[in-house]
Amino acid sequence: MKLLKPKRLSRSIIYESSWVNLYADKVEFPAGRIIDRHHIIDFHRGAVAVIVENNNNEILLVHAYRYPLDSIEWEIPTGGMDDGESPLESSYREVLEESGYETSDHQLLYSFNPINGISDLYHHVVLCRANDCNGTFDENEIESIKWVSVDDVKKMIKDRTMKDGLTLAAVLLYLMVKDIPEMDNKK
Repeated sequence: MKLLKPKRLSRSIIYESSWVNLYADKVEFPAGRIIDRHHIIDFHRGAVAVIVENNNNEILLVHAYRYPLDSIEWEIPTGGMDDGESPLESSYREVLEESGYETSDHQLLYSFNPINGISDLYHHVVLCRANDCNGTFDENEIESIKWVSVDDVKKMIKDRTMKDGLTLAAVLLYLMVKDIPEMDNKK
């Protein structure tokens, strides 16, 4: 049996940039319904969220400036993937840029689409180990860094002080992997 999928009939450009595009597509659905303006956000590239563990089983958090929210938020290192980068390569670069830490033992925990009704964006969650720190990070993006215990991370979630969706999804996946050995990609 052939799987029927929605079909784009036309596309109007609302906005295009090197970072994100916004389109309005005319779409026909399998049962015949036509939507004249189905808005699509095209991101060009994926994003990576990185859980960095140290030898004390603590997790690295960065205090990131978030201009759209007029706030500074505690998050794990995250960022867009550069052209041609794999999620593992991107995770190494992002942690170094946002914290100054060299990392190793990178493993992909999960990949998902956070807003699949309107976007092609994919997020990749990577787990790695911290090695040496060169002591520098991008002060235009990050205010400070800190190491926190798993219990403190759970408390931040419970207290609703960890608000970033990508960080929450990654940390919850990480906690699940720790509790469910068959999800651990190391095996």
